[in-house]
Amino acid sequence: MTERSPMLPPERTRTLILASALLRGAVAAGLGLGSLAVLVTVLWISSPYPESGPGGALRTAAGIWLLAHGAELLRPDTLSGVPAPVGVVPLFLVVGPVWLAHRAARDAAEPDEGGRRPSQAGVFCAVTAGYLLVVAGAAAYARGGSLRVVPETLAFPVALVVAGAVAAGVWTAAGRPFGPLPSWAPLVLQEAMARTLYRERAATACRAAAIGAAVLLGGGALVVAVALGRNAAAAQESFLVLSGDWSGRTAVLLLAVALVPNAALWGAAYGLGPGFALGTGATATPLGLSGDPAVPDFPLLAAVPAPGPATPLSWAACAVPLVAALAVARCVLRRAAPADGPPARAWSPRETALTTGLAALGCGALTALLTAAAGGPLGTGALGAFGPVGWLAGPAALAWTAVVGVPAALLVRLWRLREPGWAWRGDAPDADGTEDAEKPDEAGRKEEAGRKKRAWGRRADPVEPKRAAVPATSASTPEATPSAPAAPEPVTTLERDARDARDDEDDAGFEPYDFLPTDPWHEHEKDRHERDLDKKDLNERDSGRTGPDEKGPRTRDPQGKGRRGKDGREARWASLKQGSGGLMADFPAYIPAALRSDEPSAAPAGTDGRSAPGTQDGPGAQDGPGAPGPTP
Repeated sequence: MTERSPMLPPERTRTLILASALLRGAVAAGLGLGSLAVLVTVLWISSPYPESGPGGALRTAAGIWLLAHGAELLRPDTLSGVPAPVGVVPLFLVVGPVWLAHRAARDAAEPDEGGRRPSQAGVFCAVTAGYLLVVAGAAAYARGGSLRVVPETLAFPVALVVAGAVAAGVWTAAGRPFGPLPSWAPLVLQEAMARTLYRERAATACRAAAIGAAVLLGGGALVVAVALGRNAAAAQESFLVLSGDWSGRTAVLLLAVALVPNAALWGAAYGLGPGFALGTGATATPLGLSGDPAVPDFPLLAAVPAPGPATPLSWAACAVPLVAALAVARCVLRRAAPADGPPARAWSPRETALTTGLAALGCGALTALLTAAAGGPLGTGALGAFGPVGWLAGPAALAWTAVVGVPAALLVRLWRLREPGWAWRGDAPDADGTEDAEKPDEAGRKEEAGRKKRAWGRRADPVEPKRAAVPATSASTPEATPSAPAAPEPVTTLERDARDARDDEDDAGFEPYDFLPTDPWHEHEKDRHERDLDKKDLNERDSGRTGPDEKGPRTRDPQGKGRRGKDGREARWASLKQGSGGLMADFPAYIPAALRSDEPSAAPAGTDGRSAPGTQDGPGAQDGPGAPGPTP
């Protein structure tokens, strides 16, 4: 008997999954709110002059938590009695709530132990609803505090930020796919996303856009750091003036850290050109600070440039968007024309330019979104506009990235796909078509003798160099000085085609041939030939005569020292093999007995190979020119 879990109907299982997702969203929101409440409570406890009780501290924490989602707050307690809006969102505080919502959606969309994956749409709605329930409760609780929430901002952008984080979590759980699109999407986009090539281009463009925005953010942070370094004394004085106790200074320091991403975006907008607003009547740009700025006393604002015309250091901030555009082009080229990839797989110029343009569009959209979130009002009157303007910074980023990135991508693509024939030549001839030859001297060779000329041009096709004519020398000249070889002449297209056609005609006249066998058949032929000779010698020895032919008596050299003997054949074979240049076989040619003619009679004496006068090799042998030849 086995233990089994109770089986639930599909409807009840789906309900439990959605309830679990709803609870996950509420828990994620509660964790973010609780963490911030603990921090604010600690600062309230450590403050020597608390203005309210613990309830006021918790309401302030709820207001700050809603501000981290993009909500706009109101400060009712002002000297003029008019509530002052606070719309500058500390972007560092946004990271915590967004990450918690993303993680809750990702965990809720994971398959269960049985491998069943819940509905993505159901998980998205459940997690978002659970999170927004806590948002609504926090907004209602903060209404009686020192930082109240503007109700209109709860729908936009708070709900939009939560929905975006939850959607990103569901997409991550699904494996970050690029498609398919929902059924309500336009048919043209659905067909485009169904193509693998389009998805690859879209993924490359999104990645390049994110890299471009990150480079802009990093460059802006560098600009702010340099400016703060130059005005470090003013920043320190502002930090000490704002609060005299350590708890207050800790709060100012934490607020400055939370506003560091905002300052980086301000620096990026400054480098892009539109700059940022310092109130309703002042703007800081690379060309200078114009108007009457209304700058509150805060350490980060010490980096604001002084009024007056711009300096070369201010113009150097324009290098930030230039580097961002080059980074976008490089990211696109990693897929469009890899440095170590085959040219056949490279994208066309149109695809490269289009993908870079889409990346520039995405970079501009991200820049506009981030810069819009980095600014906002800090009060009424002159402080009603503070920070960069998104609808100006976004198009500026698009223009920089498109104008610089697209040509850069096309030029680098052209360079990587260039023909390998172009190079710096070190063997270019002189003007007269010859090169200076090195001439030895008694004291040594000069360093400048024989140096080759250099020229930039295309490498000529390899051709056989023409041999220089050697001048005639007299017999009295002990040694002739060889002339320098002539430089190879460049081959034109017509000459190359004619040479190729001639080579094709020559190759057509050749036919395949059989190679010589490598089996040891010649060894057996040699043994059989030797046996036939031995048998013939025995027969002649038994008969006592040599068997004359019709032309006269025949003699045989039993020692093989005649002109056609064994040693002679081997000597001739070795000579032929040496002169053949490696074309002869490694074994000698042994003629079968049926096809081989008998050797001529050998002369026993004489240095010239002739028989001595009056001597015979066998009965009836003759010498001299009239001696009979070999009998076949």
